[in-house]
Amino acid sequence: MEHINFYQKRVCLNCLTNSIENAREIVEATEGHVVVGMLSANYSNVDDAISDMRKYQKAVDNNISVGLGAGNPKQWRAVAEISGQIKPKHINQIFTAGGYTRAKVGEAAFINSMVAPSGVIGQVKISTGPLSENMKPALVPIETAIAMAKEEGADSLKYFPMGGLKAIEEYEAVAKACAKYDFNLEPTGIDLTNFKAILEIAVNAGVKKIIPHVYSSIIDKESGDTKIEDVKALYEIIKQVIG
Repeated sequence: MEHINFYQKRVCLNCLTNSIENAREIVEATEGHVVVGMLSANYSNVDDAISDMRKYQKAVDNNISVGLGAGNPKQWRAVAEISGQIKPKHINQIFTAGGYTRAKVGEAAFINSMVAPSGVIGQVKISTGPLSENMKPALVPIETAIAMAKEEGADSLKYFPMGGLKAIEEYEAVAKACAKYDFNLEPTGIDLTNFKAILEIAVNAGVKKIIPHVYSSIIDKESGDTKIEDVKALYEIIKQVIG
């Protein structure tokens, strides 16, 4: 496969896959505007994950994203350990494990820092770890969360669980803050009906790099494949929005 520079794409989808063939089709359908999601939670141990993910890396020019699995904070260490060995282009991580993960992978990876809607416009919940998620929520101003994520070596905020447009006013504030403080953004809870609106908010705010996560809404329930026709539709929307 032709070399793809994921880091130079302003908008890159993050879509799941269940086979190397499906992964190749996803990358080809988007002309490289994608990282293919591989969930650590789908493997019984780190070694099995490393062995399998390396096959996907070779097939799609390392355009893979190592994920937690439905934002499961208990998978944070597995994600860090896997990523430290295979050095993927993209990594999903809880807010408090950014520094640990960056130390494992060095500079050659794009790491997000997971924050959640707070119910308050201008603030986000940063207590997204396996211990802190069960404590009184830690709500901080978005700009503070961005500064802390930068200090840990993260590259973007992953806004999860966003629920599509359910917290649209909060999301708009997050997008504006990411643009103002030169940080990247990864919205979630996306389907074909809300994708354009969610993407336009981030683009119009001036966010430098946007990685929309489009997962279960475009997966074929029988085969488990991500539907290529839906991926193509999403890519057409990207081209419409960013030109």
